[in-house]
Amino acid sequence: MNYDECYLKQNIQVEALYNNWYAWPHLISPATSAMITANLHLNILKSYVDNPELHAMAVKSPEMLGGPFVDYEGKRADEISSLIDSTETKLGHLLKFAEAVKTFDNELQATAKGFSLEPMYEKIPAPLKGYVELVYDLNHNPSLRFIEGLLYRSPYYVESAQSMSLSVINQDYRPFVLSTPRLEDKSHLHLPIRFNNPRIDQLFKMKDSPNSYAYIKDILQVADDKDELFKTFFTDEPNRKDNSKPDSGVRFRYYGHACILIETQDVSILTDPVISYDYDNGIDRYTYANLPDSIDYLIITHNHQDHVMLETLLQIRHKVKTVVVPRSNGGSLEDPSVKLMMEAIGFQNVVELDEMETMQIPGGSITGLPFFGEHSDLNIRTKLAHLVKLGNTSLMCAADSNNIEPALYDHLHKIYGDIDVLFLGMECDGAPLSWLYGPLVTAPLDRAVDQSRRLDGSNYERGAKIVDSLKCKHVYIYAMGQEPWLNYVMSKKYTEDSNPIVHSNRLITYCENRGIVAERLYGTKELYI
Repeated sequence: MNYDECYLKQNIQVEALYNNWYAWPHLISPATSAMITANLHLNILKSYVDNPELHAMAVKSPEMLGGPFVDYEGKRADEISSLIDSTETKLGHLLKFAEAVKTFDNELQATAKGFSLEPMYEKIPAPLKGYVELVYDLNHNPSLRFIEGLLYRSPYYVESAQSMSLSVINQDYRPFVLSTPRLEDKSHLHLPIRFNNPRIDQLFKMKDSPNSYAYIKDILQVADDKDELFKTFFTDEPNRKDNSKPDSGVRFRYYGHACILIETQDVSILTDPVISYDYDNGIDRYTYANLPDSIDYLIITHNHQDHVMLETLLQIRHKVKTVVVPRSNGGSLEDPSVKLMMEAIGFQNVVELDEMETMQIPGGSITGLPFFGEHSDLNIRTKLAHLVKLGNTSLMCAADSNNIEPALYDHLHKIYGDIDVLFLGMECDGAPLSWLYGPLVTAPLDRAVDQSRRLDGSNYERGAKIVDSLKCKHVYIYAMGQEPWLNYVMSKKYTEDSNPIVHSNRLITYCENRGIVAERLYGTKELYI
């Protein structure tokens, strides 16, 4: 092994952590991170300490997959108890912020009846003063508008809670991560490093370009007693995967879930990056090694953890020139700004795109299109489908769009014409509102209401109407969470009788009977258009 000129191995798993929890966008934005810490994480930890055996049984049940259960086999309760103590000590001001949001929002709902809100400012709790504006909608419903940019520059943005865990991974299976904190062990190296630290880029550049072990150890400040473990993360064998540009035309490569690499000789576009590590596990896949040396545009469709994955984003940050994100609605708790989040974790050129807004790119354009559904009827603006035009080819990445209003696509067709390639998510069951947004809700949530409001995409009938309206030539079902390397955040285990499989099969048959190329993507796919 030549440690003077070595590479980071392609199977080094990287987990971005916030207060020892697997980090996702709502743990970056200050207001949502406070609510999740107070209303979800502490509840899970205390429940585990009270009854570790219950959690151990629950994580073994397929019906409980993705539930609020710690996966430590009923062990390590003392360490969990210590994490509770450190959370209440180090993040106590976040807990006070979350409690202030809850109590004051309840008071606001009870007392603000359409009259001026100015007298209410005197009643705003101290943790919120100067960080919220009190507003009505046109029907006199009151709410808090968070000054999110200011919160990022306040004590509520706790960068010291950020860290990274590195380890070797050789298989697809990973336990569900959103309900289990990461405790230190001998096989994981924890680095107390902030996500925006540019030294992270130097580590991940070593996947493709060699550097000395001594250099990377020094700049990451890896302790000498971790030297033996850290050395196992490197190799002197270079990456030999294919990442060449297409010879001509438009090529897309499917990396799994909603991650599509669209390329021509002139431009590269990557959508919703969620990428597998490189190891032999029986399923063909593109990995980090197949990515181009430079990614011109990174497109984000919406702010859910399976589409904005910090684990992947931090590893490819050094390759990305421009990030394109949907515009937020400006200060609502449920809809934090993706732009502010991406800038906070170190991306330099982040562009917000609005609905029906177009940006020019080499050889074509990217247009933001309305994206209905999949957000439990909340007023979420940080969601866009994208129309990518390259030469004479048009591709629409619709993500998890739910066609609850078919007239929308009739309007879009009149403006943009036929679509050559449609990528459409069809996870048509969806989790209830509380699964993702529950920690942000300040009043008790009726179970029937919760179950009726789903995080679901289009079913067969709605998908077929999109295909008909847009007169698509190719239809690819994606973003289904089927790939086994996605289970740790998706908690999906389909059978042939599962609704998403049944409905997507029907749409494929529908398309094929009309001479439309159709396929449900899985693992890997390359196509030239």
